[in-house]
Amino acid sequence: MTAARGPGEANGPAEANGPAEANGPAEANGLVQARGLVRSFGQTPALRGASVSVAAGEILAIMGPSGSGKSTLLHCLAGILTPDEGEVWFAGRRVDTMGEAERSALRRERFGFVFQFGQLVPELTAEENVALPLLLDGMRRAAALTEARAWFGRLGLDGRERHRSGELSGGEAQRVALARGLVAHPEVLFADEPTGSLDSMTGEHVMNLLTAAARDHGTTVILVTHEPRVAAYADREVVVRDGKVGSLAPDPLVTSPGLGS
Repeated sequence: MTAARGPGEANGPAEANGPAEANGPAEANGLVQARGLVRSFGQTPALRGASVSVAAGEILAIMGPSGSGKSTLLHCLAGILTPDEGEVWFAGRRVDTMGEAERSALRRERFGFVFQFGQLVPELTAEENVALPLLLDGMRRAAALTEARAWFGRLGLDGRERHRSGELSGGEAQRVALARGLVAHPEVLFADEPTGSLDSMTGEHVMNLLTAAARDHGTTVILVTHEPRVAAYADREVVVRDGKVGSLAPDPLVTSPGLGS
């Protein structure tokens, strides 16, 4: 499992993977980059030339109304979806041209995920859910569970290790999902409406934990939300409208020559 790199480390030489990728954007211009993404579902366009760049160690909030394309953008950046047009880059490597096996390995080894409803595996205990990314990457069960248990005290979940998802409150389940997303120290954590199913007080607690844990490990966070109070935890906010990205503050990575706007 690849350890998370801090902001200073991520600005090293781009990781080339063949001649085409060697000519990609330098990692110093953004750890994660999207350039001119177009994506449709049938006859319905979701992205219409979206571009964004995220620096190593940055917490970026992607905002926008329902149906604006913000979750589609997140899924393209994470290699879950491939765009119809445009390019996605991570650490100097072209993601959108990778095969499914290579993108799956990237998601497993270098990315973490937190979704709106947690999506815990109901048959597993809380500690087994947290350990799952480590187990999938080949870590021995005993070692993976030891790593997983270390998160429970930190997230205020002592005593809930052996409970299954149906025995947890919404806030507890989402904290378990957060631990699962961070347990392998990913370089990038993708969070899609991580507080959308929580009340405001519990949502604030989860966001405080998420941002503190990310900063402790130098993790880059790309967060989708429609709530300004959640976006306020980010270093920077962008807005997706009609499938295009607009910045609330100037983004030199996006407006620099060759990266589009």
